[in-house]
Amino acid sequence: MSEGKQYRNDKKEVRNKNGQGSKVRPALKERTKKTWKDNQCRIADRCGGCMGQEQSYEEHLMQKQKLVEELIGPFCPIEPIIGMEEPYHYRNKVHAVFSHDKNGNPVCGVYEEGSHKVVPVEKCLIEDKKASAIILSIRDLLKSFKIKTFSEDSDYGLLRHVLVRTGHQSGEIMVVLVLSSLIMPSKNNFVKALRKIHPEITTVIINENYKSTSMVLGEKEQVIYGKGFIEDTLCGKKFRISSKSFYQINPIQTEKLYEKAISYAGLSGKETILDAYCGIGTIGIIASDNAKKVISVELNPTAVRDAISNVKRNGIQNIDFYTKDAGEFMVQFAESTPDRIDVVFMDPPRSGSDEAFLSALVKLSPAKVVYISCNPRTMERDLTYLTENGYRAVKGVGCDMFPWTGHVESIVLLTRINTVK
Repeated sequence: MSEGKQYRNDKKEVRNKNGQGSKVRPALKERTKKTWKDNQCRIADRCGGCMGQEQSYEEHLMQKQKLVEELIGPFCPIEPIIGMEEPYHYRNKVHAVFSHDKNGNPVCGVYEEGSHKVVPVEKCLIEDKKASAIILSIRDLLKSFKIKTFSEDSDYGLLRHVLVRTGHQSGEIMVVLVLSSLIMPSKNNFVKALRKIHPEITTVIINENYKSTSMVLGEKEQVIYGKGFIEDTLCGKKFRISSKSFYQINPIQTEKLYEKAISYAGLSGKETILDAYCGIGTIGIIASDNAKKVISVELNPTAVRDAISNVKRNGIQNIDFYTKDAGEFMVQFAESTPDRIDVVFMDPPRSGSDEAFLSALVKLSPAKVVYISCNPRTMERDLTYLTENGYRAVKGVGCDMFPWTGHVESIVLLTRINTVK
């Protein structure tokens, strides 16, 4: 069950445990009153990816506001949640599982919640429309090219998954065909036929995944068309995006999220920033114009490679990258480096930060910490640690990065207690 399903939506105003009331932004009331059901999603009950089918978007946002206030409100005042003007078709990364029906006809869609049974998807209200159309075209081309879909039961077949990534600003499109083997018959003709239908595709990659695993992508890849990556623009900066790189799936809300996070930091241009869990370097690169120096750390080597490339394509001179686990790096940095860190941006995975990272953060003692989280529950845990070890939460806000799901992104600004504001 999605986290958001556990919370009732029975009030137009919610209050945190400090007694402070807050409302969803007034502008949201001007949005469409259509519910998810009005848009006729026919598989929502089987897919499990979305929630709130009977709600209006305003009610959906109120539910998320309540969740953030219940978990984060005890630490600081919570601003009204940042919602979307058009909360549909926002996903710039679309993944489809491929299988076949009892007659051998190829089908594509998503795993039914809690199983590996494929629910066919003809359209999805949160996926990019063009990406969805490309996936259906791939399905329709399979028979003419005699490409068999993979069967987990028999361990036979070639095509397992398709991943499509789209550039919101650039319009560039990447297609990744996840196969049980890199040997794909007539691959060039297949790409030619696909691009005849969708000439907007700018690169095609085949990825080998022959293992019994829940991971979509395997380790080996081969570019069979184009440059092997796409580029996009975010907050005025250009970014290279590879098949395996982390990049926020909702570009419209990502700009709002990062702009809010950087505004929380209150940068003057004199600060040294540490960007932990930096991915392809987005936050650090966007903040670099207003900082003296940025130190970025990320464990994924592919993401770091993209980050370094992004720094070059944006002509930035004040960022250093380190390929390392963020927690391990923080411990070593705190013990061996005399440099002062003024602001830490931290954007950990859903599991949050570990105590080694948090204790090293406390030892570094930056004046400000801007904590971005995709899981308010683990954020609540980490805020408890930080506020018990020399920090005060000043303010926070939720951002609806994933409309119609149970997930909500949150930002909290913390300051060192002896810091003069």
